[in-house]
Amino acid sequence: MTDPATAALDAPLLSPAPERSDARPDERADPAWGAVISLALGVFGLVTAEFLPASLLTPMARDLGITEGTAGQAVTATAVVGAIAAPTMAIVTRRLDRKILMWILTSLLIASSLAAAFAASLGTLLLARVALGVALGGFWAMSGAMTMRLVPARLLPRAMSIILAGVSVATVCAAPVGAYVGDVWGWRTAFLIAAGVGAVTLLAQVATLPNLPPAGIAGLRTLVEVARRPALWIGLIFILLIASGHFAGFTYVRAFLEKVPVMDVATISLVLLAFGIGGFFGNLAGGVLAERSLRMAAGLAPLLIAVSTLVLLVSGASPTTATIAVATWGFAFGAIPVSVQTWMLRAAPDEAESAGGLMVTAFQVAIAAGAVVGGVLVDHAGVASAFGYAGIATLLAALTAFLLGPKGRMTA
Repeated sequence: MTDPATAALDAPLLSPAPERSDARPDERADPAWGAVISLALGVFGLVTAEFLPASLLTPMARDLGITEGTAGQAVTATAVVGAIAAPTMAIVTRRLDRKILMWILTSLLIASSLAAAFAASLGTLLLARVALGVALGGFWAMSGAMTMRLVPARLLPRAMSIILAGVSVATVCAAPVGAYVGDVWGWRTAFLIAAGVGAVTLLAQVATLPNLPPAGIAGLRTLVEVARRPALWIGLIFILLIASGHFAGFTYVRAFLEKVPVMDVATISLVLLAFGIGGFFGNLAGGVLAERSLRMAAGLAPLLIAVSTLVLLVSGASPTTATIAVATWGFAFGAIPVSVQTWMLRAAPDEAESAGGLMVTAFQVAIAAGAVVGGVLVDHAGVASAFGYAGIATLLAALTAFLLGPKGRMTA
């Protein structure tokens, strides 16, 4: 690992970035938008497949002769394997062209969906979900580093916003479409459709992704050294605060809406749809703002979440106010991934794959921590206490970004 790389990391943190501070030796002069869109298709297919069991647990469990709780382990298996695969993917595949690696990960998506569609036992289903976890963890670890090599530095936030739009669309569509398809044609058909999305994605990637030889040789020592860089570990703290706060609170938003504004299930579904739609537009807005000021983009999003939780706690008894607050929460959270991805890539442009793996692991740890903290608070002090924690954690995340986040803007 070279000292110039460390210098490139520290510049955005400690002083305004000089012109071309994040330039890279292999940076493209012209953006490869077709390749970027193929990565967006990939994340759409992966997140759709990840979310499908949530809307299909009942028919899956009945068909396989298991309980819904046991069927739910299909989701757990994917998350656990993804957390392990993310930081190790760059090490295991350190000599493989990234174009070929992405083809392999997309092929795993297809194979996983087909295996789930034809699963006759819990063991086969879990094996399918393990394969999906490898694909998910690998994609998240590699996608940012690949995007850095597909577009000029000034367009990186916009490119990441396009890719992460796949998450927003999948979040909005996967559960309701999966539930509808499962009800009309059966749950296995939903996974066959996911396999079809993967096949289309693979064709797009074969047609558009350029050769991307591995940049450097990653190892366990690389992970440790990258994690020690000031801007990166500050970014990891930011992730832990904002993700744990979000998931501690939002996990129990349905319980809040049932008890405080007293909404029925149909209305709650519409409110959650508003959250998803807000997230889609938040992702686009986050990309635009990150191009102008990464610090503002990273700081304003958690600040909006903190304000939303405060509004829910103070005025959440009003259905209209609660709906607006939840939609605002969705808008703010939708803006976070592009800011975080850009932050991590600027912190370690020479070891972007390792930085991406650490980012994914931090998110997984934060999600688990947030779920545990939120559950304990709800059981012992009520739903309001979980929202209180969410507000405090996200406010601390906003302060971290405003005070210690990267300065400067993405330059041409």
